[in-house]
Amino acid sequence: MITDKQTLREVVLREVNNVKITDIHTHIYAEDFGELLLWGIDELVTYHYLIAEYFRYSKMDYAEFFALSKKEQADLIWQKLFIEHSPVSEAQRGVLTVLAELGLDVASRDINAYREYFASLSTSEYIDKVFEVSGVKNVVMTNDPFDPNEKPVWDTVGNNDPRFKAALRVDPLLNDYATSYKKLQEWGYDVSPDLDAKSIDEVKRFLSDWITKMDALYLAVSLPPTFTVPENSLRSRIVENCVIPVCREHNIPFAMMIGVNKLVNYKLGLAGDSVGKADISTVEYLCKTYPENKFMVTFLSKENQHEAAITARKFGNLMLFGCWWYLNNPSIIDEITRLRMETLGLSFIPQHSDARVLDQLIYKWSHSRKIIAEILIDKYNDILDAKWAISEEEIRRDVEGLFSNNFWNFIERTE
Repeated sequence: MITDKQTLREVVLREVNNVKITDIHTHIYAEDFGELLLWGIDELVTYHYLIAEYFRYSKMDYAEFFALSKKEQADLIWQKLFIEHSPVSEAQRGVLTVLAELGLDVASRDINAYREYFASLSTSEYIDKVFEVSGVKNVVMTNDPFDPNEKPVWDTVGNNDPRFKAALRVDPLLNDYATSYKKLQEWGYDVSPDLDAKSIDEVKRFLSDWITKMDALYLAVSLPPTFTVPENSLRSRIVENCVIPVCREHNIPFAMMIGVNKLVNYKLGLAGDSVGKADISTVEYLCKTYPENKFMVTFLSKENQHEAAITARKFGNLMLFGCWWYLNNPSIIDEITRLRMETLGLSFIPQHSDARVLDQLIYKWSHSRKIIAEILIDKYNDILDAKWAISEEEIRRDVEGLFSNNFWNFIERTE
């Protein structure tokens, strides 16, 4: 048993650094998905976080910027954010961490040398490299059958890399049924614009078909802060009449990512989305009304976090996960993770990468490991002060729970 704080610190750091991670929410893809899998220095530097930061300094016309090639965009961002200004934002620092962890000469500031390194690797070689360096053992993708570039892959070769798991994403269905029902009709589902009884059955069939085709671990949607159930809307009706029963039938969670205000600045594309505070009473309603269902929830607004933690104390069918998007800054990760641990013990999923570029697995987990380790050390020290002794095996159990097993146990699946 561990009774002194120095030994405790060494053990926690070792276990956190060595644990193999299940990244439960990403936007990266297996190699079978071709160009949907983004990787390399130009993709890293043109990540939409950095595009938004670039326009904090640049007066360039948005359309002119987006008309450039990826390499040209990367050169502009590199010059503005890394050469003309010190790269202190979390997204900028993330690029540096990736380069450093890959063993490249960060001090050289030579983006063309970095390009040569990535050009020397095949896609499969680089996937292996990133998984090795990041310590990630498997990831959950975001899989959207309404994406015209993704659907053909599922209809033909599918996913053949067991490290990449699927999650069925249904944003168009819930947030824009007035448009997406036409796609369902094209695919042979007998649905109407007013979502009549026949349409409800057909939407359920569509969801069930795709859960089975993908072997989806959960069903997911990104939602605005105004998301409300129940209400007299197509989205609310689809949630209660289609999503809830299908998720229960397949014993998978409904994962709600709540709080994004889409395209506040539409000219920025993906970089133009913003954030708003949500009403947590909808989550309370769903957890209470459908106790046999499982719900995974993350909120985009920092202001929602305390209410969310208290709500999770009340419902065992609710799993809080990650520090999503604008919350993925070290100071906020630290605050939210401490809040959750002090409220929920170890019964949550502290982080996911939300990576859109494969390389981001490296920096997002490198940074998060350090933060979570320090929080664990503080909390274990607190119980040592109360004369509680803890073993290395118990620390390993706790760390594996936070970084992997809490997810697998909640969804009642094995890896």
